[in-house]
Amino acid sequence: MTELSVTGGRDVHTVRFPADAPPATVDVLVVGAGPVGLAAAVELTARGVRVAVVDRARTATLVRAGAMGHTPRVVEHFRRWGLLQRIRDAWTYPTEWNQGTKLITSLVGHELVPLPRPSFTARSGPRHSSQEALRRPQTVLQHVFLEHLGERGVSVSGGWELRDLREDADRVHAEVVDPDSGRSRTVSAAYVLGADGGRSTTRRLAGIDREGEHAAEKRLRLIVRTGDVSARIGTAPSASNIVFNHKASGFLAAVSTREWRVYAGPYPLEYEPGEEELLAFGRAAFGFDLDLELVSATTFYHATRIAETFRKGRVLLAGDAAHVRTPGGNLGEGIGDVVNLGWKLAAVLAGQAPETLLDSYDEERRRHNWRVGDHALSRARRSQATLQEIRDGGIPDDADLGAEATRRRTEIGERLRRDRGEAVGVTFDERYDASSVIWYEPGQLDSEPPWRADVYEDDPRPGHRAPDGPLDPYGGTLHDRIGTSFALLVLTDEREVERAVAAEAAARALPFTVVHLNSPGAREVYGATNVLVRPDQHVAWRGTQLPDTGAAGLLDRVLAVTGHETASTELVTAGAART
Repeated sequence: MTELSVTGGRDVHTVRFPADAPPATVDVLVVGAGPVGLAAAVELTARGVRVAVVDRARTATLVRAGAMGHTPRVVEHFRRWGLLQRIRDAWTYPTEWNQGTKLITSLVGHELVPLPRPSFTARSGPRHSSQEALRRPQTVLQHVFLEHLGERGVSVSGGWELRDLREDADRVHAEVVDPDSGRSRTVSAAYVLGADGGRSTTRRLAGIDREGEHAAEKRLRLIVRTGDVSARIGTAPSASNIVFNHKASGFLAAVSTREWRVYAGPYPLEYEPGEEELLAFGRAAFGFDLDLELVSATTFYHATRIAETFRKGRVLLAGDAAHVRTPGGNLGEGIGDVVNLGWKLAAVLAGQAPETLLDSYDEERRRHNWRVGDHALSRARRSQATLQEIRDGGIPDDADLGAEATRRRTEIGERLRRDRGEAVGVTFDERYDASSVIWYEPGQLDSEPPWRADVYEDDPRPGHRAPDGPLDPYGGTLHDRIGTSFALLVLTDEREVERAVAAEAAARALPFTVVHLNSPGAREVYGATNVLVRPDQHVAWRGTQLPDTGAAGLLDRVLAVTGHETASTELVTAGAART
């Protein structure tokens, strides 16, 4: 990692991709060297898959208005990859600036819904994970992922643009071009993974359309650069804020010690605002007159656009290439995509599963992304209606400290408090309830509570994320113990199931571990004596006895192997309607 910058934090303003030509042959070619594409390379490399990454850009910059916040669920994956501490160390502004997300009239104005202040002596954390949420720019992830991949000899090539895809029975041949020199190269891969953004060339060349509503208006995410304004905002300002005033609304979030993200708009789709018009939103968000430089402006929409399929033959999609929605956590969904897909691709390439296992990637992730996308769009529309209601009722000037202004701010705060809720379901409830490779329990799919964005309870039933918890007094967790393997959790002294599954896994050369949980608390959480967990930390099956088809039939189901009669009556077809 680079040296500390003079302004504090790490100098990760620019990511420079290696310029080497990509190799001629790989297992998986990843198109796109953003955080999702590089995360896919990290996940696949950890499983022994030969990967190469290409990107049309030669550099990535901090000042592109990208994702900043990473949920505890995403951080669980950073930890599993062994990269969490590197990401933590790559801060671009002091961590004492993180004070939660404040609802404010402006950065120097009034807090509308007071938050508990961080306490130096408090010991607290997320209820469902051993990991904290993190705020780091996308370039931090790219720096760390590139460093990690470089140590493992993985090819990442900037300045190479995908121009054509040709698929035959065994391979897909990708033509990539260096636009500057005109050099062309064909990369032969077993699979191509498109992680090349909302305007994905991979998706277009594969002929995959998208579903969902088009937006009626547009908004812009701005990055603005300040001088030294610590005399006005303090030495440890709040780094994450949502602003409500007559001009500005939405996030005001620190990207570095001198750069901030702010929102502008909405505007008609065809309108192009000028620089001074955009900077007026920034000054209103800060709440005082200051010199601002407009560094970047990125258009976004309150809309949901999701690919009709996440897999077509040997071409797969992840991240924004697969799903674009109203901002707020979409990078985390992209990380979830590659974690779901990684072990499946590795199993297919190793000959442990047929290609049909990859169909379950579309079954599981597309349904999940529709849920989250529908929620995000509904939340955005409610937020806009609430903002208009507040503005119609009047927002006092920050300088007005009178009794009526104080009363009105309290009223606004109470109104916002009614709408403010945790998105714990979005973070943790990645339930896969329409999958052909999950062994559902009889009646399970009819009895599960509806998915809710604001509600989550640890659920050990098949298709759900395996509840995590500490295994020892030294900090090790269940997810740590599982690692990147299939795992059988054994919560009984009876070992017949263990011996049968372990023998079958060994015969198939599957990465596999057995975890003995003799804690009464673990037995209470999991509610079964044996639980099979997939490498993406989702429960595949649980029970006291193996199904009638035995360990072979169980693993056949999980790996999409056909030719064995199965006992479950709960299979759901891939085309199940989204809810």
